[in-house]
Amino acid sequence: MLAVDKSWTLFLDRDGVINELVEKGYVQTFDEMIFISGTFEALKKAATIFGRIVIVTTQRGVAQKQMTLDELNLIHDKFLQKVNIEGGRIDKIYQCLDTWDSGSLYRKPEIGMALHAKEDFPEIDFSKSVMVGDFLADMNFGRKAGMHNIFVAEKSTLEENNHHLVDDFHLNLSGFISELQ
Repeated sequence: MLAVDKSWTLFLDRDGVINELVEKGYVQTFDEMIFISGTFEALKKAATIFGRIVIVTTQRGVAQKQMTLDELNLIHDKFLQKVNIEGGRIDKIYQCLDTWDSGSLYRKPEIGMALHAKEDFPEIDFSKSVMVGDFLADMNFGRKAGMHNIFVAEKSTLEENNHHLVDDFHLNLSGFISELQ
C-alpha cells in the first residue's frame, strides 16, 4: 500500500475512471455524463489525502467535430461545480483534443499534460504521483512520467491486470481511494 500524503499528486483519467465510457461515442453534454458509483465520495476523500488532484483526459471528439471546445468546457465547468458541491476538489483539468495520428505530445501515452501540470504546479513530484486510468495508454503515460500506476476497470482482462505497466488493480476509483490511509 502507498504511503500517500499532501506531498503527493493524484492524476486521473476522466472517461472510465470518473464517468462511464460511452460505447462508440463521446459524452457530448453534462447530462450524458453518468458517474461511476462512489466517484464523488472518492474525490472527497482524495481531497483530504492528496496535495493536488488533476484530470488528464483525451477528448478527440472535439477534433472529430462531435462537439465544440465550448461544449466540452461547459461539461467540465458543470462537473467541477458538482465535485465542489459534493465536497471534493479537482485542481485543474488538462485535455488533449488531438486525434491518434496527430503526433501530439499531449496525447497519451506522451506526457505533455503531465509536464503542463508540473509547470502550473511546480511542487508536483512525479515520483510522488499516482496515475489512475482504465487503458494501457494511461499506464504508459504514468510510467513515462515516473508515476505509480493504478489500473481501474470493472471489465478487464487478466493480461491488463497483470501488465508490466500496472502497479495495482482496482475495480474503480473508489476502491483505490478507500485503501489509502
